[in-house]
Amino acid sequence: MSSGMFGYVDVLKTAADASWQREEILTNNIANVDTPNYKRQDLEFSTYLKSAIMSSGNSASTLTQKVNNADLRKAVTRTYTDYANLSYRLDGNNVDLSTENVELASEQINYNALIDSMNNEFSRISSVLK
Repeated sequence: MSSGMFGYVDVLKTAADASWQREEILTNNIANVDTPNYKRQDLEFSTYLKSAIMSSGNSASTLTQKVNNADLRKAVTRTYTDYANLSYRLDGNNVDLSTENVELASEQINYNALIDSMNNEFSRISSVLK
């Protein structure tokens, strides 16, 4: 069995971990929707993951080769506070419940897709080992 299979699973696991972390942050935003002066938070990950994958091979490399050679230490998560004054509220809170719910639903779909992909990879690895 090649180490490439595990590289792909590692990338999926890293992305699933970040997705789970973002779900927690979005849930916290929703919980603080009525907290005066609360500023929404979010998590930046996808640009770091893309950068780690794209810097892992030369331009002639296939995406599979880039994923297998990705340095996941570069795929970090960064939580940040959104200080944008785009709120229509007078209490200083910038959490929009509708937006947060849409973002949370989207992240849950993303997370479930990552978990399904990991399960499929493990099934393929298991069938190779039989």
